[in-house]
Amino acid sequence: MTKPLALIKEHASNPKLWVVIGVTVAGIVVLAETRRRRRKAMLMNREDFGAFVERFQILPFPQPPPPAAKQSLSGLTFAIKDIFDVKGYVTGFGNPDWRRTHDVAEKMGMVVTALLKNGATCVGKTVMDELGMGITGENMHYGTPINPQMPSFVPGGSSSGSAVAVAAELVDFAVGTDTIGCIRIPAAFCGIFGFRPSHGTVSMIGTIPNSQSLDTIGWLARDPSVLHRVGYALLQLNNVETRRVRRLIFADDLFQLSKVPKHKSEYVISKAIGNLSGYQPPKHINLDQYIASNVPSLKGFRGESTNLENGTSTLKALSSVMVSLQRCEFKTNHEEWVKSVKPKLAPDVSNHVVAAINTKQEKVKTLYKIRTETQACVQSLLKDDGMLVIPTVADPPFRLNAKKGYPAEAHDRALIPSSIASMSACCQVTVPLGKHDGCPISVSFISYHGADKFLLDTVLDIFQQAEEDCGKAISLDKKNVKAYLRRGTARESLVRYQEAAQDEIQYNSEKAVD
Repeated sequence: MTKPLALIKEHASNPKLWVVIGVTVAGIVVLAETRRRRRKAMLMNREDFGAFVERFQILPFPQPPPPAAKQSLSGLTFAIKDIFDVKGYVTGFGNPDWRRTHDVAEKMGMVVTALLKNGATCVGKTVMDELGMGITGENMHYGTPINPQMPSFVPGGSSSGSAVAVAAELVDFAVGTDTIGCIRIPAAFCGIFGFRPSHGTVSMIGTIPNSQSLDTIGWLARDPSVLHRVGYALLQLNNVETRRVRRLIFADDLFQLSKVPKHKSEYVISKAIGNLSGYQPPKHINLDQYIASNVPSLKGFRGESTNLENGTSTLKALSSVMVSLQRCEFKTNHEEWVKSVKPKLAPDVSNHVVAAINTKQEKVKTLYKIRTETQACVQSLLKDDGMLVIPTVADPPFRLNAKKGYPAEAHDRALIPSSIASMSACCQVTVPLGKHDGCPISVSFISYHGADKFLLDTVLDIFQQAEEDCGKAISLDKKNVKAYLRRGTARESLVRYQEAAQDEIQYNSEKAVD
């Protein structure tokens, strides 16, 4: 027994002792809370929230003379993940040893050129998980970008700096890559919009590969209209209106996996489309059972999975196949560099890299077969008018600097929703829906490969129409209390918190009068 405990035991009946102990404990609690608040204030006061590796300015291409149309992204600023080539700069891949052993880029990455041609200004490169091998967004070399929504929690990765730059309003939009959830997870954790396009639709030239079968270039924005404009620019889409019926399919088993109440996620989407034309009544599906029945090659992997979630054993197997495929291709791409340089890596990143380098290649054909079967399976479900609705992540963000690391189970749960679009090559949009218990809420829409325009148009349609309808109701009746509340909800979903707060004040005011 320690000396302090022995003293307490000896004098336990003395009331003065307990007064001293009480005061001491209270003092410790106050001190801890004071330190927490100081740390939060210090973090929030950092000028760029730790989002950038380096700052610079690259002006857009000159506006073509009339009669050429105005550049679609004119006046917007953007940041890029430290995975894209910028002429005259070294592409760092999130690691100083990579930066040290590579030369400056001689050409501009294709995606950066496309954005500059469309009138946007590039203002810097952002922090990422080392070598793209992580989903928390932490980086021990450059510091972890601060999640503006939850400063004591991770921002999500691997495109962490890009998500933080957008969420902190440092740029209008940002570009990153998405392999196993690297755009979608930080978008969800930071409460913003994120878009993973159909695989192969945006050129990866001038981008360091992680896993070519899964890699896509994605983008993040606070406003759905900006997300829409960037998508049209990068995918070279036209503005021709193509009206067609839309069919929403809710994956009930994934919403059961999520810790967010249904009335704050699934129900919000159902209500949003309730009065819109061209939407069929929502359908519901057990996605795990559907994939189990239509992806036969997954059967062998289900037995290998451990600590399976109830009712999602097939989806857990699908996510493990996704990780195995990433490791196989990462090994092909970077094994020689890893073995020759022996880079200094964070412990969790090192574990992922070692697992990739030690991966056996004999099952790779089966991995590709599962990917092909998954593509056909999801295409059959969605056809040319369907959108699968899922929670973007199963759990809230992990706490920063966890002493014991992050449980393998939490990591696995985070990848279950991400595996669907990654393994089917489909497009997916991440949509913020306010907060629950202080954490951002997010759902995702997944549509078939090549349906990027359909998906971008749908999201813009849903959220703009919701706000417009409420605005019309308020203009007809300034005391329409419910309209203020609905518009506030719509604006919160659009991450326009200041205007949402004004509507809530107006709602409370009108309610008090009534």
